Amino acid sequence: MKKNYIDQERYRDKESLLLKATTFTSVLSIVFFLICFFLLKIHSVFSYIFLFYALFSLANTYAYKTHKNLSLTYNIASITSLISTVAITLMSGGIQSPFIFTLGLLVLAGYATTRTYGKTYLFVISILTILFFAQGRYFSLNIPNHVPENARDIFAMLSVLFTIYLLGGIFGKDLMIVHHKLYKSKREMEARSEEKDTLLKEVHHRVKNNLQTVSSLLSLQGRSISDPRTKSILKSSQNRVISMAMVHEMLYMREDLSKIQYKTYVRELSEYLVKSLKGANNKVTLNIDIPDIELGIDTAIPLGLLINEAITNSLKYGIKDDHEGEIHISIDQEDEHCYVLEIGDNGSGYAETLNVKNSGSLGLKLIHNLARQLKGTITRDPSKKGTNYIVKFREIEPQPFPSVA
Repeated sequence: MKKNYIDQERYRDKESLLLKATTFTSVLSIVFFLICFFLLKIHSVFSYIFLFYALFSLANTYAYKTHKNLSLTYNIASITSLISTVAITLMSGGIQSPFIFTLGLLVLAGYATTRTYGKTYLFVISILTILFFAQGRYFSLNIPNHVPENARDIFAMLSVLFTIYLLGGIFGKDLMIVHHKLYKSKREMEARSEEKDTLLKEVHHRVKNNLQTVSSLLSLQGRSISDPRTKSILKSSQNRVISMAMVHEMLYMREDLSKIQYKTYVRELSEYLVKSLKGANNKVTLNIDIPDIELGIDTAIPLGLLINEAITNSLKYGIKDDHEGEIHISIDQEDEHCYVLEIGDNGSGYAETLNVKNSGSLGLKLIHNLARQLKGTITRDPSKKGTNYIVKFREIEPQPFPSVA
């Protein structure tokens, strides 16, 4: 709907410029005819070209009201103008004629319509100008100057005034109006963009606050429960909520609201999980090798949850109690949208026969489900000590909001 409106507005601007230009040039051509015929006493075909052009141009403009074909009207008007201008230029001195500058208006009119028309008329009129120069120097068409010698100064002044008026009063004025419309539209778009960014930041800020509230509620709930298994489940849920809250917090803090620096996010998430599950004085070493990549929220959150589950499993089952251990996380970019995540620990690991189908671990099931959500695959790496995964995934493109008819 928006695109159709813009196309209609552009069509109306072109229509207005064409009708205005043809009307004014027709009126000025009639004035030229009267001056040339009665004041300058030029009774040859030279004067009648102005009259012919004026009448034909007015008829073309009137015909447009019937057929409403703007391209047809423009082509007829431009070809008529070109033929008339070339004829008058040849009959008033060729390359020395002051009327030759009117040809430049046709180039400007072409560019005001479409870039293709502008380039075409620029090429054609450049060739004609060279031919005007060659005519008389290298070959002769034997076309006399129809303007009497004593009237050539007046004709030159009128030609210059004709060109200046059309250039400034019609095309220049119209271009300035378009220029002001463009910058007004640009300012409005920038204002709307800033407003949307502000609102989006506020959304991320509120989502982060709401998730932190949920995390606090889970923490309070956990304090009132004595069963260790239930407390562990609540703690895991709290960490999942916090991993999502961190994404929204980082988006809120950035100028670019669409992506986050993932290396910083993974480091902060990993350090939080280690301190949360093992305490401040832990013996766990984090080995993080992630390039400076930026990921959108549709990829960052499910990948963050996957990393959260893998680290949580490592801290719970791989690196037990207060033992020493190492958790490594690396991401390599294979191409523009494909990545490989290697994550794991050097802990005790688990049996090769245990898999997502026969395991009752929610964390393991979540890791596999999140890998599928990332349009990827997950395999266990048996070549390393402990539990290690290789996750190949694609960056998820943001889904557009559905349009409202």
